[in-house]
Amino acid sequence: MLLFFALGLLVHFVFFASIFDIYFTSPLVHGMTPQFTPLPPPARRLVLFVADGLRADALYELDENGNSRAPFIRNIIMHEGSWGVSHTRVPTESRPGHVALIAGFYEDVSAVAKGWKENPVEFDSLFNESKYTWSWGSPDILPMFAKGASGDHVYTYSYDSKRQDFGAQDATKLDTWVFDNVKDFFHHARNNQSLLSKINEEKIVFFLHLLGIDTNGHAHRPSSRDYKDNIKKVDDGVKEIVSMFNHFYGNDGKTTFIFTSDHGMTDWGSHGAGHPSETLTPLVTWGAGIKYPQRVSAQQFDDTFLKEWRLENWKRLDVNQADIAPLMSSLIGVPFPLNSVGILPVDYLNNTDIFQAESMFTNAVQILEQFKVKMTQKKEATLPFLFTPFKSLSDSKQFDILRKARSYIKDRKFDEAVSLCKELIHLALKGLSYYHTYDRFFLGINIAIGFVGWISYASLLIIKSHSNLIRGVSKEVKKPSHFLPCSFVAIGILVALFLLIQACPWTYYVYCLLPVPIWYAVLREFQVIQDLVTSLLTYPLSHFVGYLLVFTLGIEVLVLSFFYRYMLTVGLTAFAGWPFLTRLWTRAKVTSLSWTFFSLLLAVFPLMPVVGRKPDISLVMGAGLLVLLLSLYVVTSLTKRKDSFIKEELLVHLLQVLSTVLSMYVVYSTQSSLLKKQGLPLTNQIISWATLASSLIVPLLSSPALFQRLFSILLSLMSTYLLLSTGYEALFPLVLSCLMFVWINIEQETLQQSGVSCKQKLTSIQFSYNTDITQFRQLCLDDIRRAFFLVFFLVTAFFGTGNIASINSFDLASVYCFLTVFSPFMMGSLMMWKILIPFVLVMCAFEAVQLTTQLSSKSISHYVIVMSMTIFLVFLNGLAQLLTTKKLRLCGKPKSHLM
Repeated sequence: MLLFFALGLLVHFVFFASIFDIYFTSPLVHGMTPQFTPLPPPARRLVLFVADGLRADALYELDENGNSRAPFIRNIIMHEGSWGVSHTRVPTESRPGHVALIAGFYEDVSAVAKGWKENPVEFDSLFNESKYTWSWGSPDILPMFAKGASGDHVYTYSYDSKRQDFGAQDATKLDTWVFDNVKDFFHHARNNQSLLSKINEEKIVFFLHLLGIDTNGHAHRPSSRDYKDNIKKVDDGVKEIVSMFNHFYGNDGKTTFIFTSDHGMTDWGSHGAGHPSETLTPLVTWGAGIKYPQRVSAQQFDDTFLKEWRLENWKRLDVNQADIAPLMSSLIGVPFPLNSVGILPVDYLNNTDIFQAESMFTNAVQILEQFKVKMTQKKEATLPFLFTPFKSLSDSKQFDILRKARSYIKDRKFDEAVSLCKELIHLALKGLSYYHTYDRFFLGINIAIGFVGWISYASLLIIKSHSNLIRGVSKEVKKPSHFLPCSFVAIGILVALFLLIQACPWTYYVYCLLPVPIWYAVLREFQVIQDLVTSLLTYPLSHFVGYLLVFTLGIEVLVLSFFYRYMLTVGLTAFAGWPFLTRLWTRAKVTSLSWTFFSLLLAVFPLMPVVGRKPDISLVMGAGLLVLLLSLYVVTSLTKRKDSFIKEELLVHLLQVLSTVLSMYVVYSTQSSLLKKQGLPLTNQIISWATLASSLIVPLLSSPALFQRLFSILLSLMSTYLLLSTGYEALFPLVLSCLMFVWINIEQETLQQSGVSCKQKLTSIQFSYNTDITQFRQLCLDDIRRAFFLVFFLVTAFFGTGNIASINSFDLASVYCFLTVFSPFMMGSLMMWKILIPFVLVMCAFEAVQLTTQLSSKSISHYVIVMSMTIFLVFLNGLAQLLTTKKLRLCGKPKSHLM
C-alpha cells in the first residue's frame, strides 16, 4: 500500500506539472533580426508615464461637481493630443502590464513563479533598443527591464521597497518621490557635462512609474477619497514634469509624452482577473508625432463610456496594450522590440502617409520574422511526414503579400499598403499561435490516456483488496504469460525512439511513457476485470441504473460548482434532505435535524458576495464571540468529567481561548490603526505571527480523545482564520466545523443500517496512529457516498466564500494583521493558508469518520485519489492524521483518562 501511495503521488505530480508544460509555456522565440522604419522619426525623446492601478473610468469621468479629477490630462485630450482606452489581458498584474507596454508581448506566465519580478526568459524591449533610458519608480518593476538590457544604457532609480506599505500614512509620497527625483536629475544634469550630452541625444526614453494610485486602491478601494485625490496629485505632477521638459529642451517640439496604466482595479481593491474595471486602462498621448484632437459628431462603441465621460465629441482611439510598444518605437525611430506582437496604431501618428506605411510595413516584417523562426523550430523538431504547416501563410503567400505591399508604397497607394500589412500581421499572429500550441493535442491525449489508466488501476486495486464485490466469483489460476510484458516493453521502446528522433524535451518522455506501465498494470488485473463484469451482470439492472444516475448527477453538480458557486447551495440543500430519505430520521431525530440545519446554514455562503468586496469587521468580531461562547460551553462540559479532563488539557484550552481573544483584539486594533493611517502596530504583527506559528503545534498538546482533539484543532485554526478575515467569511469555518461534527455522529448511525455490529460510543474513541487493522471492514456502497461527501465538502471549502473564483477574489486586506509592506510570496502564502484552513478542518473530520466507521484510511484514500483528482489531498490527509493522532507532552507521565 505504501508503494501505491508513492506511485499515486508521482503520477498526480506529473499530471499536475503537465498543465504548465502544455498550456503555460513561454511564447518567446529568439533569433530574429531587428526591424526599424527607414525614415527620420518625429521625436528625439519619449516620456512614458505609467500610473499603476489607474482605471480608465477613474481618470476620464467627471466628479460629482462636474469637474475632472485630472484637469491637465483632460485639457490634453481636448486641445493637444489623442486618447483612447488601452485593453489589457489577464493576468492584470503590474509586471505583465509593463511587459506588454514596453516589450510588446503578453507575459510569459512562468514569471508568476518569480513573483512577477524576475525574467524567466530574457526578452527585448523598447528600453533595450533605445540609446539611453532613465527610469524612476518601484524596485519591483524597474530592475527587470534593466537586467534584460544589453550593455549599460538603462538606468534605474528606485525607492526602498519598505515604502510600498499599504498601511502607510500617505501612499502619494511614492509618486511625489518620483517627480522630485526627476526634477533633481535634470537640475543635476545642468552641471554635469557628460550627463547633459547623454540626455540631449536622440532615441532616448524617460520612464516614470507611479505606484501611489495602486497602493491607495489596495488599501482604501478605488471609490475612496485617497484613490481619487492621488489621481489629482499625479495630474499635477505630470503637468510639472511636462513643463520642465519643455523648458529644459527649449520647446523644440521633439518630445513625445505618453500617459497610461498597466492595469485597472476592481471596486473592492484587487486586480489580476479579466473584469472590465481591471482590463480597461487610459491612454493619452501628445507631443511630437501625435495627432491633435479630432472632433467628431458620433462614434460607435459597444459601451456607453463616451457619454458617461462626456467625451463623445472627441475621437476615441482604442488599442490593445501591446500596441503601445510599436507606437513608441516608431515615434523615436528605434527597432521594434523583437518579441513584440503589438500592431502599430497608425491613427495616433501625425506624420506623412509614407512614414505611416513604412512603419506598418516594418511592423509586419518584424512579426513575420517571429513566425518564421517559430515555424523553423517546430519543423526541425518534427518528422517530415508528420509536420503540418500553417496553410494560411505559406512561403509563397508571404512573398506575394510583401511584394504587393512594397509595390503599393512605391506607387504611393499608402492606405492599401497599410491594409495589406495589417492582413499579414493578423495571419502571422495566427500562425504564431498555431505553432505555439502545435503539440498541445498530442500531449493532451497522452495525459488523458495516462489519467484514465491510473483511475482504472486504482479502482481495480480497491475492488480487489477492499471489497466483497468479486468474492465468490470463480477464479482460474493461469500461468503468467510473457507476451504482455514483452509487448509493453516494445511499445515503450518505440515511443522513446519516436521522441528521440524528434529531439523532444525530457518532459515529453515522462508524459508519453508514463501511460505504458500504468496500462500494463491495468491489463495485469484482467482477471479482476472479468470477475467484476460477471459480478455486475448479476446485479439488478434497475438498481444499477439508479445508482449510476445518482452518481452522475452528483459529479455534474461538482463540476458545475467550479463555474457557478450557487450549485454548491443546490448540493448542500440536497444533503439537508438526505436523512429523511433513509431510516436515519427514525433512528436519530436530533442528529438528523442538526445535519439538516447546518447543511442549510452552510448553503447560504455560496450565495453571498465574493470575499473582500464588502468588508465588515463586525462580522469578524461576531465570529470570534461565537467561538468564545462555544469554547466556554465545551470547557464547562469537559470540566464536569473529572476523569477525562486533566489540568494540562484545561490549560491548553484556556490558552486557545486566550489566543482567540488576542486575535479579535489584533483584528480590531489593526483596522483602527490603518483607518487612522498609522500603519501596522509592531505588537499586533508579533501576536499574529505567533498565533500562526502555534496553530499547528498547540492542538498536539490536547487529549487524543476524538471530540476534544477536533475541537482543539478548530480553536487553533480559527484564531489564525480570524486574523486573515475581513468579513462574513470568518463565520464559514465555524459553520463548516459544526456540520463536520454532526457528520461524524450521523455516519456512525449509518453503521447499524449497514449491518456493522459493536457500535462504539464516540466519547470512548481516541485517535491513534497505530490502529488495530483487525477492526477494519470491507468497503460497501455506503463508502462511495462517504467519499462523495468528502469531495463535495472539499469543493465547498474551496469555493464556499469565493476565494478561488478568480485571481481578483484575493483581498490583500486579509493579510494586513501580518504585514502591509508589499511582498508577493509572503502575502500569497498567507492567503493560500487561509484557503487551506477549511480543507484541514474537513480532512480532520474525515479522519474521525474513517475511525468511527471502522474504515481503513488507506483504502478510502484511494477513493479520494480517484474521485477528487487533486495531488495535495494526500498531503492534507497526512497533516490531518498528524494533527489528530500525535500527542505532545509538556512534562511528566500522562494520566490515564479513558472512560
